[in-house]
Amino acid sequence: MKSFMDLCLRRQSCRDFADKPVEHDKLAQCVEAARLAPSGCNAQPWSFVVVENPAVVAEVAKCAQQLGANEYIAKAKAFVVVLEEHAVLMPQIRKLIDSQYFAKGDLGAAVLTVCLQAEDLGLGTCIVGIYDREKISDLLGIPREKQFGGLIAVGYPASDKVRGKVRKPLEDIVRYV
Repeated sequence: MKSFMDLCLRRQSCRDFADKPVEHDKLAQCVEAARLAPSGCNAQPWSFVVVENPAVVAEVAKCAQQLGANEYIAKAKAFVVVLEEHAVLMPQIRKLIDSQYFAKGDLGAAVLTVCLQAEDLGLGTCIVGIYDREKISDLLGIPREKQFGGLIAVGYPASDKVRGKVRKPLEDIVRYV
């Protein structure tokens, strides 16, 4: 059985997807895991659009290939779009904080949870940073004013090789008090 640390060490940004479709139930498991992600005040300020139709996947991929970036995206077999929703808070909490105060962090937790669940299922993911949000919104029927919390490319990795992690040394980023 894999430990959580093993999962963290294996998870990487996949930039070479195999020519193998991703099963619907695995995509559903990824979204179910994200639904269970923690959120400030349990606001759950998210919704998800899972793109698995091959023709639509190809169109989303084109929307993520700007300025010569993300060529590898063409091989992705699915996408998960994480959307920011207006959180509904309990009245006593609403008086204290804006309902979206925690939303950005919460969306990050949901995105990471999709990626970790995918890794656990043998799938590769890549969080896409450059994409045409308006074109994707139009393509998927998402209102243009809706904020994106993330675009995640999903597919089976073409290789099971895990690259070494390049990270700052722990002593450079942590201080214990």
